Amino acid sequence: YPSEFLMQKITEDNQIPVHLQVSVSLQYVAGLKGRALVEFFHSNIAEVENEELRHLMWSSVLFYKTPNVEVMACVLLSTKAIYFLLDDSFIHADEHQSDFWNKENSDCENSSFHLSCCFVLKLNDLQSVNVGLFDQYFRITGHSADHIVTCLTRDSYNTHAFIQQLMAVLSLLARTPSPEPVDKDFYSEFGSKNTGKMENYELIHSSRVKFIYPNEEEIGDLAFLVAEKMDGLTNLPSLNILLYVLAFQVNHFEGSAQNTSSLQPKTLILTSSDLFLFDEDYISYPLPEFAKEPPKRDKYQLADGRRIRDLDRVLMGYQTYPQALTFVFDDVQNQDLMQNLTLDHFGE
Repeated sequence: YPSEFLMQKITEDNQIPVHLQVSVSLQYVAGLKGRALVEFFHSNIAEVENEELRHLMWSSVLFYKTPNVEVMACVLLSTKAIYFLLDDSFIHADEHQSDFWNKENSDCENSSFHLSCCFVLKLNDLQSVNVGLFDQYFRITGHSADHIVTCLTRDSYNTHAFIQQLMAVLSLLARTPSPEPVDKDFYSEFGSKNTGKMENYELIHSSRVKFIYPNEEEIGDLAFLVAEKMDGLTNLPSLNILLYVLAFQVNHFEGSAQNTSSLQPKTLILTSSDLFLFDEDYISYPLPEFAKEPPKRDKYQLADGRRIRDLDRVLMGYQTYPQALTFVFDDVQNQDLMQNLTLDHFGE
């Protein structure tokens, strides 16, 4: 251990997304290759001597107790646990967790010694994995509010690769059998024999961890919500969601020293008639079993919405992924101005 193929794969995956800034300590980790990376894992991160590193992924993460703080993390999956090596900016970002994360390290602040905090979720504590719409993100749930983390991969390939590796590692776990048999017939587990329609997309792994996928109702609920935001202008049965993607909205600040831009996480939804930006709660839904009250905010909050017919042009950047798009809309105060003119001019 480890095989040459695995070391090559982990080395290839060890790349920070270019549009996200990280601390010096994580930049150091991203610079490690092959055997050096594996040795770093065993000497600094691994909790058990005989555990194996199986998968590495860079992703933005959200914690259940700090739903507004999205932080960059290096996610390491081993045969024993999932490790989230966090950007040290997270330590100072939230007062609620300051007692948990903060350690006085004033001696190190001006030296070349950099700290990162590592959040550990043991595989034995894992209860369920909720995969988001179109595999744009997934939420890992343990046994308490401290053990709920959402990985915002914004990439279906990364989500799929991680889930596959996680299932493979969970298969190695020896768990004590339940008092009564949990295996159900495949068809009774997944579908209703009366309608032939799938009721849920819940897969119970042999390790008894649930993998829950969004069902058709979730898209229907989202379409209804979008139609509601459009003030009834659109016929709901004909409303189709063409695209759902987790993106960033670029806010440009022109400062005296240098022009800077900040990235605001948004959910972009495209229908046949409109383009919407939503602020989405990726961590609170569906409600965990121990939640005593609903979250303080709705799952989807409309941030901006424009009609496609008002779209003037789309400007595309020429850089590689991630692609920058600028949507330029006609700034017309009365949105139905052209329609009314046409009616007046041509009569009924």
